[in-house]
Amino acid sequence: MRTLIQRVQHASVTIDGQLKSKIGKGLLVLVGVEDRDTREDIEWLCKKVANLRIFDDENGVMNRSVIETEGEVMVVSQFTLHASTKKGNRPSYIHASKPDIAIPMYEAFCAEMALQIGKEVQTGTFGADMKVELLNDGPVTIWIDSQNKE
Repeated sequence: MRTLIQRVQHASVTIDGQLKSKIGKGLLVLVGVEDRDTREDIEWLCKKVANLRIFDDENGVMNRSVIETEGEVMVVSQFTLHASTKKGNRPSYIHASKPDIAIPMYEAFCAEMALQIGKEVQTGTFGADMKVELLNDGPVTIWIDSQNKE
């Protein structure tokens, strides 16, 4: 499971011209699922994301988590995080899970993230043509892959 985490001042998802969800200061988390991902990947990633110390403390040092800052979290599915660009110029998405596997994993990720932060998580809609708008704060953008725990 791959995540791309962006610290944001605000973010929103619009589908077919209608606002689906929005958050203020917090994290926009893009999530890509592959077949080998498990419940353990979800739990590890959600705990890691919820506790990342990437928000400034009173001294301007990134030393606080989204939990500590009472920030909001938006989770958006994004299969393109598993793009393979090894051959040619057209990315292959062969490693991204099909909806029958990815949807339950995405929903479980959202539920676990809500448990970790102690509040509701805003979401996109799996498989929809979403317009994601954000104001990256910093910019702070972090990539985490549960199959490569660095």
